Amino acid sequence: MSCWETVADYAFRSLGFGERLLPRSDFTLCQQFTLIGSGLIWNVYYGALALGFGFFLAVSLAVGKAAANPLFRKPAEWFIFVFRGSPLFIQFFLAYFLFLKLKQWQPVFDPLTSAVLGALIVLFFNTAAYSGEIFHGALRSVPRGDVEAAEAYGMTGWTKFRRVIFPTMLRLGWPSYTNEAIFLFHATTLVFFSGFPAWQQKGDALYYASYFADKTFNPFIPYPIVAFYFVLLTLVLIGLFGLVNRRLNRHLPQDQRPRMRLKPQILR
Repeated sequence: MSCWETVADYAFRSLGFGERLLPRSDFTLCQQFTLIGSGLIWNVYYGALALGFGFFLAVSLAVGKAAANPLFRKPAEWFIFVFRGSPLFIQFFLAYFLFLKLKQWQPVFDPLTSAVLGALIVLFFNTAAYSGEIFHGALRSVPRGDVEAAEAYGMTGWTKFRRVIFPTMLRLGWPSYTNEAIFLFHATTLVFFSGFPAWQQKGDALYYASYFADKTFNPFIPYPIVAFYFVLLTLVLIGLFGLVNRRLNRHLPQDQRPRMRLKPQILR
């Protein structure tokens, strides 16, 4: 089988298309690159949706934590504290146990026990908590002079937040938020180790890497391939978030615009 035939058969296997049976022997480098790349589709799915929906919850948490009313401030503080104070790996297991109990109570909750939805919800809450703390710090760093200038122009309430506070908050918090986005995509590999099952072998990149490592007894080929794909994914994220960063800082002189820097998080 040529490499092009392998790509045609396995490129979208993680989505349920193409050859159903995995290779059993004579594993080629093309097969490993193709199948691991196919599994990466799910990592992108988890990261993109969790980040996209988590952004709106993160902004709400940041505003809630900065609110003077304890009815808004306390729930936001506790939400951020719980999801930042506990390991993501443990959150996966606790969520899966909770979703199983809900499924036993009402079968309508059955989709929550799958990795497609259940793991996504955990990642959504986790990244919202971390991003909420980032935006809360940025919100507290908004220059008082900007707010006073907006009030001098007659802006109040929602208009002041939308036109002055929110853009400034994004501009200040975007570099740190970029690092959170990168770490979130890396954290999607933990779905493989969580209790959420991969339905009909539709696993992520680490699922296929583990398969090849078990069959060949050589982890030094599939796992570096996973790392290679995630390095490429990180470069794409830095590029996309860099474009947004330049857009947010387009009013500043070129030498005063903050540069995007990758700051790896050793511990979370």
